[in-house]
Amino acid sequence: MLNSSFRRIVTGIVFFSLTVMAAVIGYMVAGWNFLDAIYMVVITIFGVGYGEVQPLSSPPLKVFTIFVIIAGALSVAYTVSGFVQMITEGEIRRALNLKRMTQEIERLESHVIICGFGRIGQLVARKLKRDRECFIILDSDPERAALALEQGYLAYQGNATDETALEAVGIYRAKSLATVLPNDAANVFITLTAREMNPNLMILARGEMPSTEKKLRLAGANHVVLPASISAMRMAHLISHPSAVDFLAQTNGHQGLNEFLAELDIQLNELVIEANSPLIGGTIGDIELKGQGTFITVALRRADGEVVIHPSRTTYLALGDSVILMGHQGDMPSFTRQNALKKEMRYRGARLR
Repeated sequence: MLNSSFRRIVTGIVFFSLTVMAAVIGYMVAGWNFLDAIYMVVITIFGVGYGEVQPLSSPPLKVFTIFVIIAGALSVAYTVSGFVQMITEGEIRRALNLKRMTQEIERLESHVIICGFGRIGQLVARKLKRDRECFIILDSDPERAALALEQGYLAYQGNATDETALEAVGIYRAKSLATVLPNDAANVFITLTAREMNPNLMILARGEMPSTEKKLRLAGANHVVLPASISAMRMAHLISHPSAVDFLAQTNGHQGLNEFLAELDIQLNELVIEANSPLIGGTIGDIELKGQGTFITVALRRADGEVVIHPSRTTYLALGDSVILMGHQGDMPSFTRQNALKKEMRYRGARLR
């Protein structure tokens, strides 16, 4: 449906065209040739003031010229007002959108910042949206920032290496930052800046070269993803173990162990030991006993970041620990929901250390 300003422009142009046609025909009926009629219409409507091409001797011709002047001036003014309205509406709309976006950014809390909206950034945003995570895109390229807005994402155009841009997207209130630019140096600098601004931020960084992983971790990255290494490992597995990979990739076209576990109605959950949890001071065995065998303990992440794979039943739990459990969906015991069970986690192919 056409907006009002565009309709006004079209109406003005149509009315102006009809006025010109009627005026030319009128002067030609009065005995003028086509060129003189066109010339008379132009200088009359636009007020050039060169004088009449031929004397306007008859009163009817004078009255006709008056109507030509009025109709032409009104049609031109109406058309110009449509263009002015279109420009003004665009500016107002942009200003309102900017204000709305600023207000939404100010309301963000415990959100994710995605630095870069390239190929990997788009994949990350798509997955976070499916998981109903709160996130914002930060990209210096105006086209990619506009693309993020078109896809319904909250986006901010700015350089992620600049502290001002990071502050504008709420880095002090964010829980995670993913820097996925194809430039390793930029990712290192962003990681270093973000870690300095928010020491409690969980930072996930992309690296192109294997040698960059050490630099990213020294800069403060909690996790480093090397897409090239992951792809190479995937290809090597396809060559060395094609049957096993095909088995995990089957089932109605779903790929990866994550989807395969979902097909088996199995999921990974994270149980966070919070301040009011009755599990503080308890053991892994206490959790498994209360679970009545409906799940197994995969790993334990300590509050200081240490990860223990398959902890023993006698391992004690402390405030801030996270217990990673695996079991059938729907079979998780009710106490997990009463003790700050976090959102469902899925196996991502990352190796716990």
